Amino acid sequence: MTDWIDRKSLLANTGGDRELAAEVLGIFESQVQTWGQMLNSNSEPEHWADAAHTIKGAALGIGAQQLAEVCKTVEQRGRSENPPSRTETSLLINDIRDVLLPTQDAAARLRHEFGQWSEFRSSNLSNS
Repeated sequence: MTDWIDRKSLLANTGGDRELAAEVLGIFESQVQTWGQMLNSNSEPEHWADAAHTIKGAALGIGAQQLAEVCKTVEQRGRSENPPSRTETSLLINDIRDVLLPTQDAAARLRHEFGQWSEFRSSNLSNS
């Protein structure tokens, strides 16, 4: 199975704070929901290139390197001097979605895991 999110990278980006990591994962999910709607092959290349750029940044923040790389490729193609055809645009956007969906699933699982850890830690502190 592919590791869609590098847990070590995520924790390094959040100073090892699992509560913060859960929050960053939530921000990623929100960014994807908002900007993912702009991944439309009928839109102007600048629009879906902007969406790919934003999703790339969110992916890097959580350690989703594979998603970031696909978004980088799509962004560069959308900003090129010779814009891609609608067919190529559809394929590029599908490349993002092919990686985005399992990454979102992995983010949701990790956020749940880190949330449970925070609840466990809080309950142990209050019992002390």
